Amino acid sequence: MTSSAAEAVVLEGPRRLGRRSFVVPEVGPDDGLLQVEACGLCGTDHELWGGVLPGPYPFVPGHEIVGVVTAVGERAAARWGVAAGDRVAVEVFQSCRSCDACLRGDYRRCSVHGLADMYGLVAADRQPGLWGGYAEQLYLSPDAIVLPVPAALDPVVATVFSPLGAGVRWGVTLPGTKKGDVVAVLGPGMRGLSVLAAAKEAGAGFVMVTGAGARDAERLALAEEFGADAVVDVTEADPVATLRQATGGRRADVVVDVTAKAPAAFAQAVELARTGGTVVVAGTRGEPGAPGFAPDLVVYKELRIMGAFGVDGTAYRAALDLLATGRYPFADLPRRTAGLDDVGPLLATMAGEGAAGEPVPIHAVVVPG
Repeated sequence: MTSSAAEAVVLEGPRRLGRRSFVVPEVGPDDGLLQVEACGLCGTDHELWGGVLPGPYPFVPGHEIVGVVTAVGERAAARWGVAAGDRVAVEVFQSCRSCDACLRGDYRRCSVHGLADMYGLVAADRQPGLWGGYAEQLYLSPDAIVLPVPAALDPVVATVFSPLGAGVRWGVTLPGTKKGDVVAVLGPGMRGLSVLAAAKEAGAGFVMVTGAGARDAERLALAEEFGADAVVDVTEADPVATLRQATGGRRADVVVDVTAKAPAAFAQAVELARTGGTVVVAGTRGEPGAPGFAPDLVVYKELRIMGAFGVDGTAYRAALDLLATGRYPFADLPRRTAGLDDVGPLLATMAGEGAAGEPVPIHAVVVPG
């Protein structure tokens, strides 16, 4: 039998992309294959491309993956609850389903896979090589986790399941956001808008979103379209004063910091939180320290400070269901798509290295077909 092949983009080193053709494997009883329809571009993708994050070996990037199952083994079909022809989303983490972490539902910490085997970061020389979404086909390993995509969702829009899942977990599940809460979201990017939507859906009574500078102006305007009760450019106004004025003197019950490379944001989060409030830190600083942070406030306010890393299937499923309702304008976001031949320019644009004056879309998607 003649084996078929699938084209993929391989990140060979910082700013070095190559095309490779991989042999599409035969499917056994426990695995499957996916025709990739769309793969959202995460911030980690352009950070890996630019060398901000180390890529220790060549690999096929992309982990916000949506596609159609083209082949699936009998046991895998029963385990995943899917059949050939079904559209699914693929979780970034794999689960061995038997270690202590997986058995307690924390498969992000799987002792067999963990961070080393995330989709979009597996070495290209590990068979069959098709481990990322910047490819025509994706290998669904026996330990992959897939989620059915509602029929009404366009596959490009469905890739929002990843950031919106983060919004659900980081903005609602972890802090316990409830009806009537005042919520402050630091950072108006995809994950900030996702936290905003998730908090609103949970019944938050007031949600404020902050940004910084000209680049965030359009994103703050989008936050208003998503239902934000207040938006603040922190380079022009004091977010604490703005929040208290708008809420009759209240501070935030929940603060969710999804900023990237903004060390001072953590200090703002602590200032914004009410006594006994919760601060969720989900954005990475990229450097040590937190300018302006007053540790005593954590004591005096008895704050609960939580780190947030990764998402789980419960949040992803809630995100897909919420996307399918159309209640929030994720389908209408400023978006740019690119085929495999144009991945490099798209990554450069998202990294802020595009042509002078070129706008950076809030959502970027690789469409291999």
